[in-house]
Amino acid sequence: MSIGTPLRSKLDTASDDYRRNLAEMQSMWDEVAAVMDTVPTIGGQRYVDRHRKRGKMLVRERIEALIDPDTPFLELSALAAWGTQDPVGVGVVQGIGVIEGVECAITGTDMSVKGGAANPTTWKKGQRFHEIARENRLPLINLNESAGADLPRQADLFIQGGASFKALTRLSKAGIPTITAAFGPNTAGGAYTPGMSDYTVFVKEAGTAYLGGPPLVKMAIDEIVDEETLGGADMHSRTSGLSDYLAQDEMDALRIIRQIVRHLQWKKLGPGATEPADDPLYDPAELLGCASADVRIPFDIREVYTRLLDGSRFEEFKALIGDKLVCGWASIHGFPVGVIGNNGILFSEEAKKGAQFIQLCNKMSVPIVFLHNITGFMVGSKAEQGGIIRNGAKMINAVSNSEVPHFNLMVGASYGAGNYGMAGKSYDPRFIFTWPNHRIAVMGPKQLAGVMDIIARNSAAGRGAEVDEEALLAQTSALEAQIEGESTALYSTGRLWDDGIIHPGDSRTVMGMALSAAHSNVVQGATEYGVWRH
Repeated sequence: MSIGTPLRSKLDTASDDYRRNLAEMQSMWDEVAAVMDTVPTIGGQRYVDRHRKRGKMLVRERIEALIDPDTPFLELSALAAWGTQDPVGVGVVQGIGVIEGVECAITGTDMSVKGGAANPTTWKKGQRFHEIARENRLPLINLNESAGADLPRQADLFIQGGASFKALTRLSKAGIPTITAAFGPNTAGGAYTPGMSDYTVFVKEAGTAYLGGPPLVKMAIDEIVDEETLGGADMHSRTSGLSDYLAQDEMDALRIIRQIVRHLQWKKLGPGATEPADDPLYDPAELLGCASADVRIPFDIREVYTRLLDGSRFEEFKALIGDKLVCGWASIHGFPVGVIGNNGILFSEEAKKGAQFIQLCNKMSVPIVFLHNITGFMVGSKAEQGGIIRNGAKMINAVSNSEVPHFNLMVGASYGAGNYGMAGKSYDPRFIFTWPNHRIAVMGPKQLAGVMDIIARNSAAGRGAEVDEEALLAQTSALEAQIEGESTALYSTGRLWDDGIIHPGDSRTVMGMALSAAHSNVVQGATEYGVWRH
Protein backbone atom coordinates (compact mmCIF):
# COMPACT_ATOMS: atom_id res chain seq x y z
CA MET A 1 0.00 0.00 0.00
CA SER A 2 1.39 3.42 -0.96
CA ILE A 3 2.04 6.21 1.55
CA GLY A 4 -0.48 9.05 1.86
CA THR A 5 -3.25 10.42 -0.35
CA PRO A 6 -2.82 12.69 -3.39
CA LEU A 7 -2.52 16.43 -2.81
CA ARG A 8 -4.41 18.74 -5.13
CA SER A 9 -2.62 21.77 -6.56
CA LYS A 10 -4.26 25.17 -6.22
CA LEU A 11 -1.66 26.88 -8.39
CA ASP A 12 -3.09 28.52 -11.51
CA THR A 13 -0.33 28.00 -14.06
CA ALA A 14 -2.28 30.07 -16.59
CA SER A 15 -2.40 33.17 -14.39
CA ASP A 16 -0.40 36.32 -15.03
CA ASP A 17 1.22 36.04 -11.58
CA TYR A 18 2.49 32.54 -12.33
CA ARG A 19 3.78 33.52 -15.78
CA ARG A 20 5.53 36.57 -14.37
CA ASN A 21 7.15 34.57 -11.59
CA LEU A 22 8.11 31.83 -14.05
CA ALA A 23 9.86 34.41 -16.27
CA GLU A 24 11.81 35.78 -13.29
CA MET A 25 12.87 32.31 -12.19
CA GLN A 26 13.86 31.43 -15.76
CA SER A 27 16.05 34.54 -15.87
CA MET A 28 17.75 33.46 -12.63
CA TRP A 29 18.36 29.99 -14.03
CA ASP A 30 19.72 31.45 -17.28
CA GLU A 31 22.33 33.31 -15.24
CA VAL A 32 23.39 30.08 -13.51
CA ALA A 33 23.38 28.16 -16.80
CA ALA A 34 25.60 30.80 -18.41
CA VAL A 35 28.20 30.27 -15.68
CA MET A 36 27.92 26.49 -16.04
CA ASP A 37 28.53 26.79 -19.78
CA THR A 38 31.98 28.23 -19.06
CA VAL A 39 33.11 25.37 -16.84
CA PRO A 40 34.00 22.57 -19.33
CA THR A 41 36.43 24.89 -21.12
CA ILE A 42 37.28 27.23 -18.27
CA GLY A 43 40.99 26.80 -18.91
CA GLY A 44 40.55 28.25 -22.38
CA GLN A 45 40.07 26.64 -25.77
CA ARG A 46 43.78 26.58 -26.56
CA TYR A 47 44.38 24.37 -23.53
CA VAL A 48 41.57 22.07 -24.61
CA ASP A 49 43.06 21.89 -28.11
CA ARG A 50 46.51 21.14 -26.69
CA HIS A 51 45.01 18.35 -24.58
CA ARG A 52 43.32 16.79 -27.60
CA LYS A 53 46.49 16.97 -29.70
CA ARG A 54 48.15 14.78 -27.11
CA GLY A 55 45.50 12.14 -27.81
CA LYS A 56 43.75 12.67 -24.50
CA MET A 57 40.07 12.77 -23.62
CA LEU A 58 38.60 15.61 -21.57
CA VAL A 59 37.62 14.67 -18.04
CA ARG A 60 33.87 14.74 -18.68
CA GLU A 61 34.38 12.56 -21.75
CA ARG A 62 36.20 10.03 -19.59
CA ILE A 63 33.36 9.99 -17.09
CA GLU A 64 30.75 9.63 -19.82
CA ALA A 65 32.65 6.67 -21.28
CA LEU A 66 33.11 5.12 -17.83
CA ILE A 67 29.55 5.06 -16.50
CA ASP A 68 26.87 2.65 -17.68
CA PRO A 69 25.25 3.62 -21.00
CA ASP A 70 22.16 5.84 -20.78
CA THR A 71 22.60 6.49 -17.06
CA PRO A 72 22.83 10.00 -15.59
CA PHE A 73 25.84 11.54 -13.87
CA LEU A 74 24.99 13.74 -10.89
CA GLU A 75 27.74 16.37 -10.88
CA LEU A 76 28.39 18.00 -7.50
CA SER A 77 29.83 21.43 -6.66
CA ALA A 78 30.15 22.29 -10.35
CA LEU A 79 30.45 26.02 -9.63
CA ALA A 80 32.82 25.81 -6.65
CA ALA A 81 34.93 28.96 -6.29
CA TRP A 82 32.48 31.21 -8.15
CA GLY A 83 33.23 34.79 -7.15
CA THR A 84 36.71 33.98 -5.80
CA GLN A 85 40.21 34.20 -7.25
CA ASP A 86 40.15 30.47 -8.08
CA PRO A 87 38.75 29.24 -11.42
CA VAL A 88 35.10 28.18 -11.40
CA GLY A 89 34.93 24.44 -10.84
CA VAL A 90 38.57 24.49 -9.61
CA GLY A 91 39.72 22.06 -12.30
CA VAL A 92 38.00 19.05 -10.76
CA VAL A 93 34.82 17.23 -11.77
CA GLN A 94 33.09 15.30 -9.00
CA GLY A 95 29.81 13.45 -8.86
CA ILE A 96 27.88 10.21 -8.59
CA GLY A 97 27.53 7.79 -11.48
CA VAL A 98 26.60 4.15 -12.00
CA ILE A 99 29.36 1.71 -13.05
CA GLU A 100 28.42 -1.93 -13.61
CA GLY A 101 25.19 -1.25 -11.75
CA VAL A 102 27.05 0.19 -8.73
CA GLU A 103 26.66 3.81 -7.63
CA CYS A 104 30.17 5.23 -7.34
CA ALA A 105 31.71 8.52 -6.30
CA ILE A 106 33.71 9.60 -9.36
CA THR A 107 36.24 12.42 -9.41
CA GLY A 108 38.54 13.53 -12.21
CA THR A 109 41.06 16.32 -12.67
CA ASP A 110 40.86 18.69 -15.62
CA MET A 111 44.31 19.21 -17.14
CA SER A 112 43.00 22.12 -19.22
CA VAL A 113 42.82 24.18 -16.00
CA LYS A 114 46.35 25.06 -14.85
CA GLY A 115 47.56 21.56 -15.65
CA GLY A 116 45.15 20.12 -13.09
CA ALA A 117 47.00 21.90 -10.28
CA ALA A 118 45.12 22.05 -6.96
CA ASN A 119 44.30 25.29 -5.17
CA PRO A 120 42.74 25.82 -1.71
CA THR A 121 39.19 25.54 -3.05
CA THR A 122 40.14 22.30 -4.84
CA TRP A 123 41.04 20.89 -1.43
CA LYS A 124 37.75 22.03 0.12
CA LYS A 125 35.78 20.55 -2.77
CA GLY A 126 37.68 17.27 -2.46
CA GLN A 127 37.19 17.19 1.30
CA ARG A 128 33.43 17.48 0.85
CA PHE A 129 33.49 14.76 -1.80
CA HIS A 130 35.38 12.33 0.44
CA GLU A 131 32.76 13.07 3.09
CA ILE A 132 29.97 12.17 0.66
CA ALA A 133 31.72 8.93 -0.34
CA ARG A 134 32.28 7.93 3.30
CA GLU A 135 28.82 8.79 4.67
CA ASN A 136 27.00 7.12 1.79
CA ARG A 137 29.45 4.21 1.45
CA LEU A 138 30.21 4.78 -2.23
CA PRO A 139 33.25 3.21 -3.96
CA LEU A 140 35.58 6.06 -4.94
CA ILE A 141 37.04 6.37 -8.44
CA ASN A 142 39.88 8.84 -9.08
CA LEU A 143 40.62 9.74 -12.71
CA ASN A 144 43.93 11.48 -12.11
CA GLU A 145 45.99 13.77 -14.27
CA SER A 146 47.42 16.56 -12.20
CA ALA A 147 50.52 18.67 -11.80
CA GLY A 148 50.03 18.60 -8.03
CA ALA A 149 49.61 21.75 -5.96
CA ASP A 150 49.38 25.24 -7.42
CA LEU A 151 52.77 26.19 -5.98
CA PRO A 152 52.23 29.97 -5.69
CA ARG A 153 49.25 29.14 -3.41
CA GLN A 154 51.19 26.66 -1.27
CA ALA A 155 50.88 28.72 1.93
CA ASP A 156 47.07 28.42 1.72
CA LEU A 157 47.11 24.76 0.75
CA PHE A 158 50.00 22.74 2.14
CA ILE A 159 49.04 22.23 5.80
CA GLN A 160 45.40 21.27 5.37
CA GLY A 161 46.00 19.62 2.00
CA GLY A 162 47.52 16.54 3.58
CA ALA A 163 44.14 15.62 5.03
CA SER A 164 43.00 14.50 1.58
CA PHE A 165 45.38 11.52 1.74
CA LYS A 166 44.22 10.74 5.27
CA ALA A 167 40.61 10.77 4.05
CA LEU A 168 41.48 8.46 1.16
CA THR A 169 43.12 5.82 3.32
CA ARG A 170 40.33 6.03 5.90
CA LEU A 171 37.84 5.14 3.19
CA SER A 172 39.87 1.99 2.62
CA LYS A 173 39.93 1.29 6.36
CA ALA A 174 36.13 1.60 6.40
CA GLY A 175 35.90 -1.04 3.70
CA ILE A 176 35.01 1.43 0.94
CA PRO A 177 37.03 0.57 -2.20
CA THR A 178 39.26 3.25 -3.73
CA ILE A 179 40.43 3.04 -7.34
CA THR A 180 42.84 5.45 -9.02
CA ALA A 181 43.62 5.59 -12.73
CA ALA A 182 46.65 7.64 -13.83
CA PHE A 183 45.92 9.22 -17.20
CA GLY A 184 48.80 11.67 -16.89
CA PRO A 185 51.12 13.04 -14.21
CA ASN A 186 50.61 12.37 -10.51
CA THR A 187 53.18 14.76 -9.17
CA ALA A 188 54.64 15.45 -5.71
CA GLY A 189 51.90 15.05 -3.07
CA GLY A 190 49.56 13.93 -5.84
CA ALA A 191 51.61 10.75 -6.15
CA TYR A 192 50.19 9.63 -2.82
CA THR A 193 46.73 9.35 -4.35
CA PRO A 194 47.61 6.17 -6.25
CA GLY A 195 49.94 5.23 -3.40
CA MET A 196 47.04 5.13 -0.93
CA SER A 197 44.41 3.61 -3.21
CA ASP A 198 43.24 -0.01 -3.08
CA TYR A 199 43.59 -0.44 -6.85
CA THR A 200 45.69 1.48 -9.38
CA VAL A 201 45.62 1.62 -13.17
CA PHE A 202 48.32 3.38 -15.21
CA VAL A 203 47.94 4.32 -18.87
CA LYS A 204 50.96 3.23 -20.92
CA GLU A 205 53.25 6.06 -22.07
CA ALA A 206 50.98 8.62 -20.37
CA GLY A 207 50.48 7.92 -16.68
CA THR A 208 53.33 8.94 -14.40
CA ALA A 209 53.89 9.27 -10.66
CA TYR A 210 56.85 10.71 -8.81
CA LEU A 211 57.46 12.70 -5.65
CA GLY A 212 59.77 15.00 -7.56
CA GLY A 213 59.83 15.46 -11.32
CA PRO A 214 63.01 15.53 -13.43
CA PRO A 215 63.71 19.25 -12.69
CA LEU A 216 63.45 18.74 -8.92
CA VAL A 217 65.56 15.58 -9.04
CA LYS A 218 68.23 17.53 -10.90
CA MET A 219 68.12 20.33 -8.32
CA ALA A 220 68.00 17.99 -5.29
CA ILE A 221 70.50 15.25 -6.12
CA ASP A 222 71.99 16.36 -9.45
CA GLU A 223 70.55 13.34 -11.27
CA ILE A 224 69.45 13.67 -14.88
CA VAL A 225 66.59 11.28 -15.57
CA ASP A 226 63.70 11.06 -18.02
CA GLU A 227 60.04 10.86 -16.95
CA GLU A 228 59.48 7.23 -17.94
CA THR A 229 62.52 5.95 -16.03
CA LEU A 230 61.68 8.11 -13.04
CA GLY A 231 57.98 7.36 -12.74
CA GLY A 232 56.43 6.04 -15.94
CA ALA A 233 53.53 3.60 -16.22
CA ASP A 234 55.73 0.77 -17.44
CA MET A 235 58.26 1.25 -14.65
CA HIS A 236 55.59 1.32 -11.95
CA SER A 237 53.89 -1.76 -13.45
CA ARG A 238 57.12 -3.83 -13.78
CA THR A 239 59.47 -2.45 -11.15
CA SER A 240 58.08 -0.35 -8.28
CA GLY A 241 54.72 -2.15 -8.00
CA LEU A 242 52.77 1.10 -7.62
CA SER A 243 50.67 0.16 -10.66
CA ASP A 244 48.37 -2.87 -10.45
CA TYR A 245 47.15 -2.74 -14.04
CA LEU A 246 48.91 -1.40 -17.15
CA ALA A 247 46.34 -0.03 -19.60
CA GLN A 248 47.20 0.24 -23.28
CA ASP A 249 45.29 3.50 -23.70
CA GLU A 250 42.62 5.62 -22.02
CA MET A 251 39.67 3.49 -23.12
CA ASP A 252 41.46 0.39 -21.87
CA ALA A 253 41.95 2.10 -18.49
CA LEU A 254 38.22 2.80 -18.28
CA ARG A 255 37.52 -0.84 -19.21
CA ILE A 256 39.79 -2.02 -16.41
CA ILE A 257 38.06 0.26 -13.88
CA ARG A 258 34.71 -1.23 -14.87
CA GLN A 259 36.23 -4.71 -14.50
CA ILE A 260 37.44 -3.88 -10.98
CA VAL A 261 34.04 -2.53 -9.94
CA ARG A 262 32.39 -5.66 -11.35
CA HIS A 263 34.52 -8.00 -9.26
CA LEU A 264 33.80 -6.02 -6.06
CA GLN A 265 30.28 -7.51 -6.07
CA TRP A 266 29.21 -4.43 -4.13
CA LYS A 267 25.93 -4.66 -2.23
CA LYS A 268 23.80 -1.91 -0.74
CA LEU A 269 23.09 -2.00 2.99
CA GLY A 270 19.94 0.15 2.99
CA PRO A 271 16.43 -1.21 2.37
CA GLY A 272 16.15 0.58 -0.97
CA ALA A 273 12.98 1.67 -2.76
CA THR A 274 9.89 -0.05 -1.36
CA GLU A 275 7.05 2.19 -2.58
CA PRO A 276 5.44 2.74 -6.02
CA ALA A 277 7.60 5.21 -7.93
CA ASP A 278 4.78 6.61 -10.07
CA ASP A 279 5.00 10.12 -11.49
CA PRO A 280 3.45 13.08 -9.65
CA LEU A 281 -0.02 14.14 -10.77
CA TYR A 282 1.45 17.51 -11.76
CA ASP A 283 4.31 18.20 -14.12
CA PRO A 284 7.69 18.58 -12.30
CA ALA A 285 8.65 21.12 -14.99
CA GLU A 286 6.18 23.49 -13.29
CA LEU A 287 8.46 23.59 -10.24
CA LEU A 288 10.37 26.40 -11.96
CA GLY A 289 7.39 28.68 -11.33
CA CYS A 290 6.15 27.25 -8.00
CA ALA A 291 8.46 29.07 -5.61
CA SER A 292 8.64 32.85 -5.51
CA ALA A 293 11.54 34.39 -7.39
CA ASP A 294 11.44 37.10 -4.70
CA VAL A 295 11.89 35.19 -1.43
CA ARG A 296 9.99 37.92 0.42
CA ILE A 297 6.77 36.79 -1.29
CA PRO A 298 5.17 33.77 0.43
CA PHE A 299 4.02 30.64 -1.39
CA ASP A 300 2.54 27.32 -0.26
CA ILE A 301 5.23 24.63 0.04
CA ARG A 302 2.57 22.03 -0.76
CA GLU A 303 2.72 23.19 -4.39
CA VAL A 304 6.30 21.88 -4.44
CA TYR A 305 5.21 18.63 -2.81
CA THR A 306 2.58 17.98 -5.50
CA ARG A 307 5.28 18.03 -8.18
CA LEU A 308 8.07 16.30 -6.23
CA LEU A 309 6.47 13.31 -4.49
CA ASP A 310 5.46 9.96 -5.96
CA GLY A 311 1.86 10.19 -7.15
CA SER A 312 1.71 13.60 -5.38
CA ARG A 313 0.84 11.52 -2.29
CA PHE A 314 1.40 12.99 1.16
CA GLU A 315 0.34 11.86 4.64
CA GLU A 316 0.36 15.10 6.61
CA PHE A 317 1.32 15.08 10.31
CA LYS A 318 -0.45 17.48 12.73
CA ALA A 319 -2.19 19.27 9.87
CA LEU A 320 -4.30 21.44 12.22
CA ILE A 321 -1.50 22.93 14.29
CA GLY A 322 1.67 24.86 13.50
CA ASP A 323 0.69 25.48 9.87
CA LYS A 324 3.95 27.27 9.02
CA LEU A 325 5.74 23.90 9.14
CA VAL A 326 4.29 21.25 6.82
CA CYS A 327 5.42 17.75 7.89
CA GLY A 328 4.43 14.32 6.69
CA TRP A 329 5.32 11.03 5.07
CA ALA A 330 5.70 10.34 1.36
CA SER A 331 8.06 8.69 -1.11
CA ILE A 332 10.37 9.91 -3.89
CA HIS A 333 11.26 7.45 -6.66
CA GLY A 334 10.02 4.69 -4.38
CA PHE A 335 12.15 5.68 -1.36
CA PRO A 336 10.06 6.36 1.78
CA VAL A 337 10.84 9.78 3.27
CA GLY A 338 9.73 12.17 5.94
CA VAL A 339 9.19 15.61 4.44
CA ILE A 340 9.53 18.89 6.35
CA GLY A 341 8.87 22.17 4.54
CA ASN A 342 8.38 25.78 5.55
CA ASN A 343 5.62 28.25 4.88
CA GLY A 344 7.62 31.10 6.38
CA ILE A 345 8.61 31.80 9.97
CA LEU A 346 8.65 29.23 12.78
CA PHE A 347 6.65 29.76 15.97
CA SER A 348 6.77 27.60 19.11
CA GLU A 349 4.07 25.25 17.87
CA GLU A 350 5.96 24.65 14.61
CA ALA A 351 9.18 23.97 16.50
CA LYS A 352 7.56 21.42 18.82
CA LYS A 353 5.80 19.77 15.90
CA GLY A 354 9.06 19.55 13.91
CA ALA A 355 10.97 18.08 16.86
CA GLN A 356 8.36 15.34 17.37
CA PHE A 357 8.23 14.54 13.67
CA ILE A 358 12.03 14.20 13.45
CA GLN A 359 11.93 11.79 16.39
CA LEU A 360 9.21 9.73 14.70
CA CYS A 361 11.24 9.48 11.49
CA ASN A 362 14.16 8.21 13.53
CA LYS A 363 11.96 5.63 15.26
CA MET A 364 10.99 4.35 11.80
CA SER A 365 14.53 4.76 10.30
CA VAL A 366 13.11 6.92 7.51
CA PRO A 367 15.32 9.57 5.81
CA ILE A 368 14.16 13.19 6.02
CA VAL A 369 13.93 15.71 3.18
CA PHE A 370 13.99 19.35 4.37
CA LEU A 371 12.60 21.98 1.97
CA HIS A 372 13.88 25.37 3.10
CA ASN A 373 11.80 28.53 2.76
CA ILE A 374 12.24 30.03 6.18
CA THR A 375 12.90 33.50 7.57
CA GLY A 376 13.88 32.16 11.01
CA PHE A 377 12.25 31.68 14.41
CA MET A 378 9.72 34.25 15.62
CA VAL A 379 11.00 37.17 17.72
CA GLY A 380 9.28 39.62 20.08
CA SER A 381 8.06 39.65 23.67
CA LYS A 382 5.06 37.41 23.02
CA ALA A 383 7.26 34.80 21.30
CA GLU A 384 9.92 34.97 24.03
CA GLN A 385 7.37 34.64 26.83
CA GLY A 386 5.84 31.72 24.96
CA GLY A 387 9.16 29.88 25.05
CA ILE A 388 10.47 30.29 21.50
CA ILE A 389 14.06 29.67 22.65
CA ARG A 390 13.09 26.58 24.66
CA ASN A 391 10.93 25.15 21.88
CA GLY A 392 13.27 26.13 19.06
CA ALA A 393 16.03 24.36 20.97
CA LYS A 394 13.95 21.16 20.92
CA MET A 395 13.87 21.15 17.13
CA ILE A 396 17.58 21.91 16.88
CA ASN A 397 18.29 19.20 19.47
CA ALA A 398 16.23 16.72 17.44
CA VAL A 399 18.05 17.61 14.23
CA SER A 400 21.47 17.54 15.90
CA ASN A 401 20.98 14.03 17.25
CA SER A 402 18.98 12.57 14.38
CA GLU A 403 20.87 9.73 12.67
CA VAL A 404 18.74 9.08 9.59
CA PRO A 405 20.06 10.62 6.35
CA HIS A 406 19.05 14.25 5.87
CA PHE A 407 18.61 15.96 2.49
CA ASN A 408 18.25 19.71 1.97
CA LEU A 409 16.41 21.28 -0.95
CA MET A 410 16.72 25.06 -0.78
CA VAL A 411 13.60 26.33 -2.55
CA GLY A 412 13.60 29.82 -1.06
CA ALA A 413 15.16 31.68 1.86
CA SER A 414 17.06 30.01 4.68
CA TYR A 415 17.70 32.68 7.30
CA GLY A 416 18.95 32.68 10.86
CA ALA A 417 18.48 29.81 13.28
CA GLY A 418 15.76 28.55 10.97
CA ASN A 419 18.58 27.18 8.84
CA TYR A 420 19.83 25.25 11.86
CA GLY A 421 16.43 23.85 12.80
CA MET A 422 16.04 22.68 9.19
CA ALA A 423 19.30 20.69 9.29
CA GLY A 424 21.42 23.23 7.39
CA LYS A 425 25.03 22.81 6.29
CA SER A 426 26.52 22.76 9.80
CA TYR A 427 24.23 19.85 10.75
CA ASP A 428 25.84 17.44 8.27
CA PRO A 429 23.07 16.65 5.78
CA ARG A 430 23.99 14.00 3.23
CA PHE A 431 23.28 16.38 0.33
CA ILE A 432 22.27 20.03 -0.13
CA PHE A 433 20.86 21.28 -3.43
CA THR A 434 19.64 24.79 -4.12
CA TRP A 435 17.31 26.50 -6.56
CA PRO A 436 18.53 29.67 -8.31
CA ASN A 437 16.25 31.92 -6.20
CA HIS A 438 17.77 30.65 -2.94
CA ARG A 439 18.95 33.18 -0.37
CA ILE A 440 20.92 32.37 2.78
CA ALA A 441 22.16 34.66 5.57
CA VAL A 442 21.76 35.55 9.24
CA MET A 443 18.70 37.54 8.16
CA GLY A 444 17.37 39.33 5.09
CA PRO A 445 19.61 42.14 3.73
CA LYS A 446 17.09 44.91 4.47
CA GLN A 447 16.46 43.66 7.99
CA LEU A 448 20.16 43.30 8.74
CA ALA A 449 20.96 46.79 7.42
CA GLY A 450 18.01 48.15 9.44
CA VAL A 451 19.30 46.56 12.64
CA MET A 452 22.73 48.09 12.10
CA ASP A 453 21.09 51.47 11.45
CA ILE A 454 19.26 51.28 14.80
CA ILE A 455 22.45 50.22 16.60
CA ALA A 456 24.37 53.14 15.06
CA ARG A 457 21.67 55.63 16.11
CA ASN A 458 21.55 54.28 19.65
CA SER A 459 25.33 54.42 19.87
CA ALA A 460 25.35 58.06 18.75
CA ALA A 461 22.62 58.91 21.26
CA GLY A 462 24.60 57.23 24.02
CA ARG A 463 27.59 59.43 23.19
CA GLY A 464 25.43 62.52 22.92
CA ALA A 465 26.49 62.92 19.28
CA GLU A 466 24.51 64.02 16.26
CA VAL A 467 23.76 61.41 13.58
CA ASP A 468 25.27 62.15 10.19
CA GLU A 469 22.21 61.09 8.20
CA GLU A 470 23.94 61.15 4.85
CA ALA A 471 26.88 59.05 6.02
CA LEU A 472 24.61 56.61 7.87
CA LEU A 473 22.39 56.18 4.82
CA ALA A 474 25.44 55.45 2.66
CA GLN A 475 26.73 53.00 5.24
CA THR A 476 23.47 51.07 5.61
CA SER A 477 22.88 51.05 1.83
CA ALA A 478 26.37 49.64 1.26
CA LEU A 479 25.80 47.01 3.95
CA GLU A 480 22.45 46.00 2.44
CA ALA A 481 24.07 45.63 -0.98
CA GLN A 482 26.91 43.58 0.54
CA ILE A 483 24.56 41.17 2.30
CA GLU A 484 22.40 40.91 -0.81
CA GLY A 485 25.46 39.85 -2.81
CA GLU A 486 26.66 37.43 -0.13
CA SER A 487 23.33 35.65 0.25
CA THR A 488 22.70 34.56 -3.37
CA ALA A 489 22.63 31.00 -4.65
CA LEU A 490 25.78 31.58 -6.72
CA TYR A 491 27.67 33.01 -3.74
CA SER A 492 26.58 30.04 -1.62
CA THR A 493 27.56 27.37 -4.12
CA GLY A 494 30.84 29.13 -4.89
CA ARG A 495 31.83 28.72 -1.25
CA LEU A 496 30.68 25.10 -1.05
CA TRP A 497 27.81 25.81 1.32
CA ASP A 498 25.84 23.38 -0.84
CA ASP A 499 26.44 20.60 -3.36
CA GLY A 500 25.17 22.49 -6.37
CA ILE A 501 22.49 24.68 -7.91
CA ILE A 502 19.95 22.61 -9.80
CA HIS A 503 17.13 23.44 -12.18
CA PRO A 504 13.91 23.16 -10.11
CA GLY A 505 12.42 20.89 -12.75
CA ASP A 506 15.23 18.39 -12.10
CA SER A 507 14.58 18.23 -8.35
CA ARG A 508 12.70 14.93 -8.38
CA THR A 509 15.43 13.19 -10.39
CA VAL A 510 18.24 14.68 -8.30
CA MET A 511 16.59 13.80 -4.99
CA GLY A 512 15.92 10.27 -6.24
CA MET A 513 19.60 9.83 -7.11
CA ALA A 514 20.69 11.25 -3.75
CA LEU A 515 18.31 8.97 -1.86
CA SER A 516 19.50 5.94 -3.81
CA ALA A 517 23.12 6.82 -3.02
CA ALA A 518 22.32 7.14 0.70
CA HIS A 519 20.79 3.65 0.68
CA SER A 520 24.22 2.27 -0.23
CA ASN A 521 24.84 2.59 3.50
CA VAL A 522 22.81 1.52 6.50
CA VAL A 523 19.69 3.64 7.11
CA GLN A 524 19.16 3.60 10.86
CA GLY A 525 17.53 6.15 13.18
CA ALA A 526 18.70 7.47 16.54
CA THR A 527 17.49 5.95 19.78
CA GLU A 528 18.83 8.61 22.16
CA TYR A 529 18.69 12.41 22.38
CA GLY A 530 20.23 15.11 24.51
CA VAL A 531 18.40 16.72 27.46
CA TRP A 532 15.32 18.69 26.41
CA ARG A 533 14.08 21.65 28.43
CA HIS A 534 10.32 21.17 28.97
